[in-house]
Amino acid sequence: MQHPMPPRWNLQGKTAVVTGAGSGLGREFALACAAAGMRLVLADVDEAGLAQTLAACGLPAAEAVTQHCDVSRPESVEHLARTAQERFGGTHLLFNNAGVLVAGPVWKATAQDWSWVFGVNVMGVANGIRSFVPAMLERGEPAWVVNTASAAGLVCPPDLAVYSASKHAVVALSECLHHELRASGKPLGVSVLCPGFVATGIADAARHRPADARDANPDQDPGLERVREATRAAPLSAAEVARVTLEAVQEGRFYVLPHPPVRAAAEQRLQAIVGGAAPTSPRNAAP
Repeated sequence: MQHPMPPRWNLQGKTAVVTGAGSGLGREFALACAAAGMRLVLADVDEAGLAQTLAACGLPAAEAVTQHCDVSRPESVEHLARTAQERFGGTHLLFNNAGVLVAGPVWKATAQDWSWVFGVNVMGVANGIRSFVPAMLERGEPAWVVNTASAAGLVCPPDLAVYSASKHAVVALSECLHHELRASGKPLGVSVLCPGFVATGIADAARHRPADARDANPDQDPGLERVREATRAAPLSAAEVARVTLEAVQEGRFYVLPHPPVRAAAEQRLQAIVGGAAPTSPRNAAP
C-alpha cells in the first residue's frame, strides 16, 4: 500500500541529507536532488569524495554543506542532524545510504567483520532514524526517509552472508518503520531501496575497513573480485537507480526494486519458503 503523499511531491527548495555521499549511489542521490532544486547536507567518512560530490552538484555555498560523518557512531549522526537543522531548518528527505561489504565464506567472517558491517549498514540506518525522524514528525511537513538495503536484503547469495544479513535487517527495520509512520498519521513515509548489481565502489569499501578486521580476516579478494566483475557488467547505472528512487519517493512507494531479476529472485525464494524447498542460489541478483 502506498503512503499518502502530495501528488508528484515538489522537492524544490526542500532539504535532503545523504549519507555515503562521497561516491556511488550517494553521489548520484546528491546530483539528482540538486537537479530537483533541493538544498543538500552531504555526509561521508571520505572527505575527498565529499568534496568531489559537492563540486559535481554545482550548488552555491548557501545551498549545500558537507560533513564528515561515521554513521556507526550515534553522536556523529546526531551532529549531522543538528547541522541540517541549523543550516536549513530541518530535513525533508533523508537518505540512510552509507554501506560497506565483506565477502567470503561465512565461517571465515570474524567478530570484527560482523561488528564493522552491522555498525555501518544496520546501526547507520538506526542512528539516522533516531536522530532525524522525531524532528521530522514534530515539524509535520511532508517528508520521507529512504533506507538503502540491497537485493541481498531479499535473497541470500553465497559468499555474502555478513552483508546479506545486514541488509535483511535494513528491510525488516524499514517495514516496521513504515507501519509505525502510518500509525502516526503524519505525512512522513519511508522507502527501502533494494537494487541488484550497480556500478558503484561497494566492492572497494574495504579501504575503510578497520585495520584489526583486515588483519583478522585477510582472505577477501576472491569474493570481492566477483562483486567487482558483476558491478562492472551491471545493466543499470547508479544515476538510473537514483532517478528511479526519487520517482518512488514522489509516488509514495515503499519497495524500490529497480532491477527486474531481483523481483524474480525474491519471488523464487518466497516460493521455496512456502513450499518447503531448499533455497536456490541467486548469484546474479545481488547486491
